[in-house]
Formats: sequence, structure tokens, C-alpha cells
Amino acid sequence: MRHFVTLNDITTEEFHRILERATALKRELKQGKKSAPLAGKTMGMIFEKQSLRTRVSFETGMFQLGGMAMSLGSEIGFGKRESVKDIAQVLSSMVDVIMFRALEHQNVVDLAAYSTCPVINGLTDQSHPCQALSDMMTILEIFGQFQGIKLAWIGDTNNVASCLLQAAAKLGLKMSVAAPARFQFDSARVNDLIGTSPAAEFALDLTDDPAKAVQDAHVIYTDVWVSMGQESEEASRKKIFAPYQVDGALLAKARRDAVFLHCLPARRNLEVTDEVMDSPQSRVVVQAENRLHAQKGLLVWLLTEAG
Repeated sequence: MRHFVTLNDITTEEFHRILERATALKRELKQGKKSAPLAGKTMGMIFEKQSLRTRVSFETGMFQLGGMAMSLGSEIGFGKRESVKDIAQVLSSMVDVIMFRALEHQNVVDLAAYSTCPVINGLTDQSHPCQALSDMMTILEIFGQFQGIKLAWIGDTNNVASCLLQAAAKLGLKMSVAAPARFQFDSARVNDLIGTSPAAEFALDLTDDPAKAVQDAHVIYTDVWVSMGQESEEASRKKIFAPYQVDGALLAKARRDAVFLHCLPARRNLEVTDEVMDSPQSRVVVQAENRLHAQKGLLVWLLTEAG
């Protein structure tokens, strides 16, 4: 029985296996083929945060795989009405897998510690591993490989950026990160994310210059400057990150075949302009759809193969 709390819970080989599963399941769906590898399985989904892509992709995914999912919100009173230990032990005795979209990363860690079924991190303040699965699936679909691919991250080094760094280290992408100095990855955090044995092809460049970061980049990626829970910092963050907006001029400094990604929701004309979001190079809708397929691959792997 395995958990998926961070990308460090899977090996590089398992990462590839999940993506292979996801790709096959997407192809079968597009071809109209139906299978039910998770028939009779149930997923409990705990939401402490608002959700569009996470809820719809997991609920639809379980349905398409032959199982069912139930959404649990404030009514369960996570950590308030009863202890995390009691919730974990009771819920995991009734369902086959738990997905948790949590306010704090430690809440997912604690739930997994007491759960007798796999726990999936649907998003925390520190990590968003399901998004990284989708992102890597999208990059693989577009470019056919990871080796030699350069991913440029522009903006706040948040939970999504952290997971992309972990994914790049595991799969052998090159990654450049452009962020203001006080928001940039420090060496301790980098070492914690990439571990002691990143792929030989992995390379990392940290800079405060967006133009330098996107040079020769295949993928330009950004996210909101103000994440949930940071609303009090909105005014100051808008000023600090204004030079890091992804617009047409910045996109033009990357490779001609470069694509734009964003985990969504986006604040249009703040971190990214309409010009880029709606451009032919934007792959944000395909990227969002791939949450469905990547998580189906994860669910099948967790419940039928991992051990």
C-alpha cells in the first residue's frame, strides 16, 4: 500500500509507468473503448479548499474507470469535529483511496500516517504533485521526450514550481527559474526537492531575469502571484512581480516552437496577458484536460500495481 503525498513517493521508473498508463487510458477514451479496472472501488475526496479541475478530474476519472467518488467538505469537520487519526482510520476502512485537497501540507502527511488505504495529495501549500503529473504528460505529448527539453518557470516559486523542479530532476529536463531574489529557491530547498541523485540530464539555472530564463526554452510556465491564503500580500506582490508578467514580448524570446503552460486558475493580464493565454502557443486547456488522464493513470497504478 503506497501513498502519493509528494513526487518523492515514487521512483523515476514509477513516474514513467504512471505516464504510460495515463497515455494509454487517454487513447482508449478517445477511441471510445471502455474498461473498468477500478470496478467496485470507491474514493473519498476531502476538500478544505475550493476546486474546479481537481474535483471534476478525480470524480470523472473514477467514474470512467468503473468506480465512484464522493466529495467531502466542511461537513466532516477535519481536525475539529474529530481527530485526524479517527477520521483517517474510519474513512480508510470504508473507501479504497482518499484524495485530500488541504490547507496545510502537514494535514495530508498526518492523514496518510493513520490511513489504511492510499492517500493522494490533491494540493497543499507546499506541493501539488498531481499537477506535475499532468504537466509532464503534456510536455511528453508535445515534444515526445524529456531529454533536452528546457522548462522556464517565471514568477513565484510556489507549490507548483516546487513540484515541477522535482519532476524535472526525476525525468531529466533542464529547468530555469526566474524570480525576485527574496522569492527564489535557496540551496537548502533545492537539495530537499531534488534529492541526492537527480537524472544525469537534469540542469537548473536560477536567475532574476525572465528574458534569460526563457532563452532556448521549449516550455514557459507561470502561476498566480497571490496564492490562496496570501491575500493580505496582494498589493505588495503585484508590484514585486510586475516585471515577471508573461507577455508576447517575453514569449518571443523563447524558441519558435515554445508552448505556454499555466496550472490555472489564471489572473489574466496580471501574471500572463490575454495575448499569450489565447495564443496558438498556449496549451493550458490540454494541460487542464490531462489532469483527468494523468490522475486516472495514478489511480490505476496505486490500486492495481503499486505495492
